[in-house]
Amino acid sequence: MGIVNKIKSNPKLKQFALTLIAPKRNPRPRFWVRWFLNPLKHKKGKGATIRRNSRIDVFPWKRFEVGQLTTIESYCTVNNGSGDVLLGDRVRVGIGSVVIGPVTMGNGSGLGQNVFVSGFNHGYADGSKNSSEQELDVRPTIIEDEAHIGANSVVLAGVTIGRNCQIGAGSVVTKDIPAYSVAVGNPARVIKQFNPHSGEWESVKKKQAIVA
Repeated sequence: MGIVNKIKSNPKLKQFALTLIAPKRNPRPRFWVRWFLNPLKHKKGKGATIRRNSRIDVFPWKRFEVGQLTTIESYCTVNNGSGDVLLGDRVRVGIGSVVIGPVTMGNGSGLGQNVFVSGFNHGYADGSKNSSEQELDVRPTIIEDEAHIGANSVVLAGVTIGRNCQIGAGSVVTKDIPAYSVAVGNPARVIKQFNPHSGEWESVKKKQAIVA
């Protein structure tokens, strides 16, 4: 049995190991994890930039990958405690945005300012307990290549936003958005889709009228 499996199988050892990595009441990696362990464990591509005043709360038990020429702007928060955070090449995470794994962002995708993207919800099945004491509802969130999310938007857990989508500012994305779509509102709905034959973005209402 490896050392990792031995720790996982022993509750006392597991709790001790977790305490070494992060304080119980402040689930943020300790300085030695941030300074020494994470640079060895996680991947940062050539030309990638993570602003020093961002909060990068990443742990060794999940992946955190930043692709080439990707930028995490100032005052962002990134957390992989509940799932991998995988950022492709040329990704931009805008000022003040929050990314909580499991989240995957494809090449060339981006978040505007103050966007919230999460891959889990707090469980609340047992109404007699605090939700912080219940099992998380983990559902990976995917933002595909070249998709862009407008400022002040929220992307809920389990959602896939297709490639080359444009999500309007202030939108709340509660369900999958098909590729090559423009979606806006709360909840976000598709209002335009790109027609590769005409090379133009067409109104969804116009397309429906033609079909009818």
